[in-house]
Amino acid sequence: MTAPDPAAVPTRAELREHLVRTLIAGDVATPRQNNLLHYRRMAAGRPYYQFGLEFTREWTFEDVFALMVKKCGIDPDTSHLYGDDTIDPELTIDALEAMGERIGRAAAREETVLLATGHPSGLLPVYLAVARELVARGCRVITPAAGWSYEADTSRGPERRQIRYVDGVAVLSGGGALHHTHDPHPMRAILEELTANATLWPDLVIADHGWAGAAGQEGVPTVGFADCNDPALFAGEAEGKIGVVVPLDDNVPPHYYTPLTMYLLARSSLIG
Repeated sequence: MTAPDPAAVPTRAELREHLVRTLIAGDVATPRQNNLLHYRRMAAGRPYYQFGLEFTREWTFEDVFALMVKKCGIDPDTSHLYGDDTIDPELTIDALEAMGERIGRAAAREETVLLATGHPSGLLPVYLAVARELVARGCRVITPAAGWSYEADTSRGPERRQIRYVDGVAVLSGGGALHHTHDPHPMRAILEELTANATLWPDLVIADHGWAGAAGQEGVPTVGFADCNDPALFAGEAEGKIGVVVPLDDNVPPHYYTPLTMYLLARSSLIG
């Protein structure tokens, strides 16, 4: 694979236009009613919606809603109950720049890094590009607990899932496919293996969904991505358990993330 071309890095204004045009931010396809349902379920303490985080304060629905207005840029109109919602592209880029600064420090220090995604159908190329450039700069990208498996609850009933690494990025696989997951269990298994074997502990986790939540809960420095229907990581950021959360639609066609990836790599000083 050829190295990224620094000339392909968009300006902030160009990235903003791209995010809005591709529905990564701006008016997004995530249904408002789905957002509100998830906020209520997180506030009710439903584990599936907490991504492995244990919150130190009580989060009411009103608290979660206000947080998502502030950190994600959802529509603040409380009478808006149905239809599409919004993500503020300026907040997306601000958080992307903060994430880039943290990844840049990891590269400069040649840190040990763990990458994982619960959205392999969308975000995997972002992680693959970051992993490749970190390795090229002397970072150790670790791949613990490969092959660990468990019975995951799915819409079709329990199914066996296992940790698989794709060029250094942890995903869940099963039945010959890569799978979407919110579960914190795989990250917990990774951290348990690292603890049991007294091997290298990650200096940084770059992840999403339960992969990020479980790492942050255990005190591992973590940055991640989250959609506007996934409030848990934003609450974790508010409580200091997650370092940076980038708000974005996390499941648009993978090639739409290329300008975002280039911007992140440049902000991390991994290209240019």
